Amino acid sequence: MAKLHSILSLRHFLVISLALNVSLILRMVYESEEGNALKKTLVADADREGHIVHKSRLAISSTSSVVNSTRADHPEDSERVINLDHGDPTMYERFWRQMGDKTTIIIPGWQSMSYFSDLTSICWFLEPEFAKEVVRLHKLVGNAVTEGRHIVVGTGSSQLFLAALYALSPPDAAEPINVISAVPYYSCYPQMTDYQKSGLYKWGGDAESFDKYAPYIELVTSPNNPDGFTRRSVVNRSQGLLVHDLAYYWPQYTPITSVSDHDITLFTVSKATGHAGTRIGWALVKDPEVAKKMTKFIEISTIGVSKDSQLRAAKVLKVVSDGCGRKNPQDKESFFHYSHDLMERRWKKLRGAVEGGNMFSVPKFSPSFCTFFSKETEPQPGFAWLKCDAEEIEDCAMFLSDHKILTRSGKLFGASPKYVRISMLDTDETFVQLIDRLSAIQA
Repeated sequence: MAKLHSILSLRHFLVISLALNVSLILRMVYESEEGNALKKTLVADADREGHIVHKSRLAISSTSSVVNSTRADHPEDSERVINLDHGDPTMYERFWRQMGDKTTIIIPGWQSMSYFSDLTSICWFLEPEFAKEVVRLHKLVGNAVTEGRHIVVGTGSSQLFLAALYALSPPDAAEPINVISAVPYYSCYPQMTDYQKSGLYKWGGDAESFDKYAPYIELVTSPNNPDGFTRRSVVNRSQGLLVHDLAYYWPQYTPITSVSDHDITLFTVSKATGHAGTRIGWALVKDPEVAKKMTKFIEISTIGVSKDSQLRAAKVLKVVSDGCGRKNPQDKESFFHYSHDLMERRWKKLRGAVEGGNMFSVPKFSPSFCTFFSKETEPQPGFAWLKCDAEEIEDCAMFLSDHKILTRSGKLFGASPKYVRISMLDTDETFVQLIDRLSAIQA
């Protein structure tokens, strides 16, 4: 019996020892991960004087000590390729994290099962709640006329772009209508226009050099992607039809100088709020017949648009609208003030790095009175249209690629390869590395 008791005591001791060791190991892992997370937070939260600020603020340090500390602590970062070719708006994640449950929605399994949303609307798959929040936000921001307009919802503005081409193209024309846009135009326009090899429309190239006296569709992107300048139509002939892509006409990117009033205007939540993965865009359409044709295109291609995504987008837009009345940039619920302040700091950092030598240049913008902020502001686009000024650099994208910075070449925008488009919307860590590398190249 004593022997059995001894064996049980030994087993008991081994079990306790094992449990303590496992607990110790887990604690070490947790503290290591927590320490790394804290280190990243401190770097991201360093303000322009290098001090640590409240976690709800997003700031990029302007002191070289913080930038260099990230290199020293993580030497492998200098070898990491940073991809700034696309405009994935991940920089907004911090804001939406701090909103907590304000943008959380619960969709029961029985809800949104039907194809149909509102049979009284031309766009029969448009969720009324989403339509209401779109109208409310535009009125608060003052960037688009919604009265007398039909809202057509799409899977991002890309689907709406194709729907607009379908709706505006003559169905029985002898040849496809030309689709044009002034250089530098959005790089995806040519590919999207010709991808399906439609018999209705075809890519016609640079609007500035369009010399055909025939029907055409001109795409007007304002603020322009890639260079950020305000755009107007350039051809202005009687047979022309216009589609205005105003994805970036929001106060964090450009001064809101007037209420846009066009026949077809495209917007998307990916650029307005950063929710690219939700895949929701909307068009404001004046002509009901055009709205019907656009709706028909979406019906044929995808039988409508996800109701779940529309409900999520409606919740997000509601939070943005609720915060529009807040005037303090440090107010964590004022999305446009928060994002404008963030973009302003990023552009100041970029200009500082570019102007530190004679290798690069970026466009200079004139301030205008912004009706939303009730003061003069400068454009600060979601992309930087950077030029390699050095004579020996003929292909700027290739040159930056050698320095592990991936960008989109100016050739894809119909412009010179001396230019590249660089996303300003990536994470804090990636942006810090971009500034670090551009400064190193200049040096």
